[in-house]
Amino acid sequence: MKISAIRQWLKQANQYATEVYNAPYRSAIARAKREEDDLFMLLVFSEAMGVPNPAAYYTLELQPLMLERFHAWHQRMGMEHSPLDGFRCC
Repeated sequence: MKISAIRQWLKQANQYATEVYNAPYRSAIARAKREEDDLFMLLVFSEAMGVPNPAAYYTLELQPLMLERFHAWHQRMGMEHSPLDGFRCC
């Protein structure tokens, strides 16, 4: 009984130490992930916006999957309205 209580306490202490150690890096990791997602969205929709894309053949089938996040992305990039002529999301 006592060994299981000690193990439980050590497990909780380990979780707490991990959270304390990772706390300063959370914002940097989230920012890096957001920038990577923005670059990927630009790659997927670049051909539709008139920017030549050498990987357009491969990214074309990803556009329907990414349309759900397109509105938040173009507003985060500073575009008030959708840059796509045939697609209005605002």
